[in-house]
Amino acid sequence: AGSRRVRSLMVELGWLWLRYQPDSKLSRWFHSRFGVGKRFRRVGIVALARKLLIALWRYLEKGVVPEGAVLKAS
Repeated sequence: AGSRRVRSLMVELGWLWLRYQPDSKLSRWFHSRFGVGKRFRRVGIVALARKLLIALWRYLEKGVVPEGAVLKAS
């Protein structure tokens, strides 16, 4: 359910998160749970996208950085 555009954006953001934040808690969770099998990875990325959206919401609301994430100085 929800906006198709937002869902696809969150899935793409999930793949980017795995690529650029490989040591974060969310990335470790994904690899431990869905590391094997192409079909399971596609299902898992949707779960990661949901968890990532919640983590980003917490960052915006309370300033809590997702565990293990590395922020770049701007």
